[in-house]
Amino acid sequence: MSMLRPGLRGQLVVIVTLALLVAQGVSVWFLVDERSMAVQAAQGQETADRAANVVRLIEAGSGMLQSEILDAATSSLVRFTIGDAPIVTHGDHDASGTIAARILAMLGGDTERDVLVELHEIATAMPFMDQNDAEMMSMHREMMAGNASGIEMGLSIALVDGRWLNVETRFLRPPIQWPWMTVAGFGLLAALLLGLALWFSLSRITGPLRSLATAADRFGRGDEPVPLDARGPAEVRDLTGAFLRMQDRLSRFVSDRTRLLASLGHDLRSPLTALRVRAELVDEDETRESLITSIEEMQEMVETTLAYAKGISGSEAMETVVAHDFIAALVGDADPPVPVRIDAALRLDLRPVSMRRALRNLIENATRYGGSVEIDGELSGEVLVISISDRGPGIAEDDLERVFDPYVRLEESRSRDTGGIGLGLSIARSIIRGHGGDLRLVNRAGGGLTARVDLPVSNG
Repeated sequence: MSMLRPGLRGQLVVIVTLALLVAQGVSVWFLVDERSMAVQAAQGQETADRAANVVRLIEAGSGMLQSEILDAATSSLVRFTIGDAPIVTHGDHDASGTIAARILAMLGGDTERDVLVELHEIATAMPFMDQNDAEMMSMHREMMAGNASGIEMGLSIALVDGRWLNVETRFLRPPIQWPWMTVAGFGLLAALLLGLALWFSLSRITGPLRSLATAADRFGRGDEPVPLDARGPAEVRDLTGAFLRMQDRLSRFVSDRTRLLASLGHDLRSPLTALRVRAELVDEDETRESLITSIEEMQEMVETTLAYAKGISGSEAMETVVAHDFIAALVGDADPPVPVRIDAALRLDLRPVSMRRALRNLIENATRYGGSVEIDGELSGEVLVISISDRGPGIAEDDLERVFDPYVRLEESRSRDTGGIGLGLSIARSIIRGHGGDLRLVNRAGGGLTARVDLPVSNG
């Protein structure tokens, strides 16, 4: 999947490469077009010079030499004939008039002489050839195979005796050529620009962004904030500054809430202890037991609330553990035994004490409500999905998310023998999310409930 979604450096390489290819293609197109025009102009001037010389020879020589002169001037791409009528019916194709002007200039500047020029493109520049000429036939086949396109020009020059010298010539378009110097120059320029783009993106953009992503990931797992330098382009510096301010505000918020809950728990312990002492002095047994039970429940709520606050504070150091061994140790004394099916090679970075509390809550819930427990692990990308499954009654679909709210219990008896005070799942999810993972509940096919714990695997 990462190959289909390249990073910023990969995208810069693609953009620069495409830009270079487009620029090179446009340059080659202009170069080929200008080269073709230059070659055709040279060929046109050469044909005009040859036609003017033929006119001078015919008009200066005897009629017996005309056929020899025409045969000598004719080649595979130029054909000279004399006729009573011009082959060019209109002479408006020589827009610049350079060909006609050149011919007239070579004929002594006779502006009264008619010179007609016609130009048009042809799909295949077939030579003028004798069907019995094997060499010409071979050339024709080669041109047809190469689809040699070009321009056909017709000339009709009025002679002094009233006849016309007709000239037909075909100009081949020069093939596209890639000199090695051009290719080498393009490769050198591409390598230079790509090197500069990679260096700039690495040092100025992707480097700071990667540091920012690492800091955000560590902060999301509850690790100590990583010091960051605001460097790179202005947008990246602004992003880094906004992240640092958000990190500071969230750290203060969590710290203030944790201190508030700790202070509240500490302040409640003393009056609860005093109430417990006074309850012991009550003479009536039923009343005394009822008061002691209520006070113990209040004490448990205080202690659990404090544990909840500690679970989200992230004060414990991270350790790398083997996932299978860590979970197997939690259920090592279970009766009946709990199977743990997790690849022994997978490792996790976690806070052992808090994670044991989270997983133990889930395992105890599955044991209490489902009777038997199964634990499986499956690697999904860079995440280990731990499934803690039972065969209990399950939970209504509408309550699968609501049970994570603090103090929510689906068992309404409020008996401490059938459940706690409704903070177990909240604590578990807070701890797991503090490790960069997540916790969700799904009903099993055939009955039962599965708690799915997603935890990122260790990169170490």
